[in-house]
Amino acid sequence: MSRSASGAAWRKPLAITLQVCVHLGALLPLLWLFVAINQGRLGGDPVKELIHYLGMGTIRLLLLTLLVSPLAKSLHFGQLNRLRRPLGLWCFAWATLHFSAWLALDLGLDWSLIGGELVKRTYILLGFSAWLILLALAITSLPALLRKMGRNWKKLHGLLYIVVLLACWHFWWSVKSGWIEPAIYFAIALALLLWRRASISRWITSLRR
Repeated sequence: MSRSASGAAWRKPLAITLQVCVHLGALLPLLWLFVAINQGRLGGDPVKELIHYLGMGTIRLLLLTLLVSPLAKSLHFGQLNRLRRPLGLWCFAWATLHFSAWLALDLGLDWSLIGGELVKRTYILLGFSAWLILLALAITSLPALLRKMGRNWKKLHGLLYIVVLLACWHFWWSVKSGWIEPAIYFAIALALLLWRRASISRWITSLRR
């Protein structure tokens, strides 16, 4: 067996294993959260803690999604790119839970309050904008739409770079005290974007065309 054939033999099972790990890694914290809510383990302000927990999970998944492509290129492991779609969909799932928890528990499902909150609190406008983009990315991840969009799919999904910045900015402005944690996440996001600067440059060029 050639070296390339033997390499392919172990890379494919590893890629499948990593996909399983992505699903478990995104799902198990939600199961823990469900148990924690039932056991009253979210502290003195469970609503705030719940919304924060879901928001932080979203940001971490976004950063992982941003990491996949440059890591696959550095390791010469192209099948690692198969993790982008499940990670992206889980980003949307966590962001939707974050938004739903805020809407249901903070606003009491009063949709009329959303407009006022968007005007009064800029960080909510940033977060809502990020969620709308993730919604568009999730919908266009369907195979039928992906094929129909062709090259435009990549142009649209390049908006992930914007989503990451919006999410980190949303986190920074939402924190009432302490800036170190949001600054760390912002620094990680900027480092990942710098690592992907060639891809971002190509994306911007494609938009101009």
